[in-house]
Amino acid sequence: MAALLLFLLITIVLFGLGFTLHWLWIAAAVALIFWLAGFAFRSGTGGSSRWYHW
Repeated sequence: MAALLLFLLITIVLFGLGFTLHWLWIAAAVALIFWLAGFAFRSGTGGSSRWYHW
């Protein structure tokens, strides 16, 4: 019985990690698209060619 519970716990943890990592890759791809779009559509006004203002 304990082995079955351990197996189910490991399965749930691995499924959760896989699901989370899948969505993190999608979020990283979206962030990359926005980052590249920022370079493509940046304006050179104000003496600085950076598209972000940190």
